[in-house]
Amino acid sequence: MGSRGLQPLLLVLLDCWASGSAQAGATSAVTTEGFNSAEPAATTLWPALSPGPPETPRAPRPSSGPRPTPVTDVAALCVCDLSPARCDVNCCCDPDCSSMDFSVFSACSVPVVTGDRQFCSQKAALYSLNFTADPPQRVFKLVDQINPSIFCIHITNHKPALSFINPEVPDENNFDKLMKTSDGFSSTAESDISLTTKLDAPSAAKYEYGAHLQTSDSFLRFPSPLTSSLCTDDNPAAFLVNQAVKCTRRINLEQCEEIEALSMAYYSSPKILRVPNSKTEVPITVQSVVIQSLNKTLTRREDTAVLKQALAEVGDIRICSNVVLEVQYSLTYTDAGDVTKAAVSLLLGTVSSAVVPFQQKFEIRFIQQNTKPVLLSGNPGYVAGLPLAAGFRPRKGYPFWFCQGGCLPCPWAWAVLLFMAEGPVGWSGQSPPERPPCAEQDCLAIEGVRAPVLFGYNMQSGCKLRLTGAVTCQLVGQKVKSLLKGQGFPDYVAPFGNSQAQDVLDWVPVHFVTQASHVKDACQLPVALAVEVEWTKYGSLLNPQARIVNVTARLIASAFPETSSGSERTVLISTAVTFVDVSAPAEAGFRAQPTINAKLPFNFFFPFV
Repeated sequence: MGSRGLQPLLLVLLDCWASGSAQAGATSAVTTEGFNSAEPAATTLWPALSPGPPETPRAPRPSSGPRPTPVTDVAALCVCDLSPARCDVNCCCDPDCSSMDFSVFSACSVPVVTGDRQFCSQKAALYSLNFTADPPQRVFKLVDQINPSIFCIHITNHKPALSFINPEVPDENNFDKLMKTSDGFSSTAESDISLTTKLDAPSAAKYEYGAHLQTSDSFLRFPSPLTSSLCTDDNPAAFLVNQAVKCTRRINLEQCEEIEALSMAYYSSPKILRVPNSKTEVPITVQSVVIQSLNKTLTRREDTAVLKQALAEVGDIRICSNVVLEVQYSLTYTDAGDVTKAAVSLLLGTVSSAVVPFQQKFEIRFIQQNTKPVLLSGNPGYVAGLPLAAGFRPRKGYPFWFCQGGCLPCPWAWAVLLFMAEGPVGWSGQSPPERPPCAEQDCLAIEGVRAPVLFGYNMQSGCKLRLTGAVTCQLVGQKVKSLLKGQGFPDYVAPFGNSQAQDVLDWVPVHFVTQASHVKDACQLPVALAVEVEWTKYGSLLNPQARIVNVTARLIASAFPETSSGSERTVLISTAVTFVDVSAPAEAGFRAQPTINAKLPFNFFFPFV
């Protein structure tokens, strides 16, 4: 095909979402077939809501051009009809099958028949079996299906572009004309074959990263802002893509009871398919329902029954209660790409005319089965005020190991770097959470009280230790060293806030150094533990991430003369943590000048060479 036939082509618009939502109120014809009856009934499908303001029922707006018409009638198309003039088993679209044949079918081998997938709106024929009827009946629906992709054909101004045309074969009469109108005779057979193979390839038997989560009728909708801050309800949720978004909702308060994007059932009623194109459905369980009043007080409901919006008048103000303000999805998946469990937590509130438009929050997260979620201190870089993640390698031969803050099923133990906090704690930088002061400040009296090391906060703590002649110097030294290091002092620190425990080579080792003064006939006692954390800014200058590059722990010991019997001496024991920024100054870099690397097609001189 030459470039002349490609000039008009197709017009792909982003507002196909709005056009799809205009058809949300359409009804589909449902036909139920039994032994002796075929009764049509009208059934309203789950509507696809419009992101545009205001969210009130409205008639479809006129299109700016001709809408593409389907070439194939999906109601008459049957891909499982393999035997002519004979009913194929479990082929619900076979015209040769009678109601008697449908009553003995176990399932529909082809439940959905669609047309061209490139259209934003397309007809779809849905086939299913009603086993509750006696005898079982076939149910047929013809619906308008919305394409979740933003790259779809909304209108067309060149209908021949929807199908392939027969290219003009060059000969001795038209060769000169084709040479003038074409850039050459480069073959596109390989690209056409690869594109056809991708379109005709069978669907995957598992969810892959970024794949749309399918439901029993469409896909799991995750409202989010696209081209503006307004909520777009036709946005599909993607597998293994954790999201947390906020968007603005414009509504007509008088019709809040009719808007499904505000209802609790809209987010809890869909059933997610365990794997793509399967018949196993995973229902969404409502974990919690919290009610927020107009004065922002929160009340958790004991039951999780579905509540409907209610419009009421309070004095001169009209309010709408039980409106969804926040939605949190939690999906559990397996290594095989199956969705095994789905849960949702909802925050319902009351909306008045004074707060319209209002803001909604939506969040979705994925948790792998048989694993425990680990709280991160940043993603990826550390966030100021969050604890440092630290760990240690258990020795070989130990069947168990102890870790503070939880363990991961791996050869590493996960912990939080703790800090001695027996005495008053001093902070620099931002104000951390308050801790009650210790009145006694006795190191041995309140042993075991420790606080986590927070990234970016320089901390100092101390306590008093009374030395008497009744206790030997060696015993006191071991006790003080154990007091300063704590139980299970970590050997490694995570470089980033989201570092995984299985990435052994990425973790930063803790360099432990002991400093002592050499004085004869003196008692060597550890008096301080100073931890220095060196970090740098990593990544882009626009969004630098904090990365730990070195950790040094210094145990400082001092010499004290032996305490005589009956006398006492008070020693101050202290710990300190310091964060040092070792970032190198950024250097401006320039890319190399572009070079032209042009090559002629291999058949450029055809047929002369």
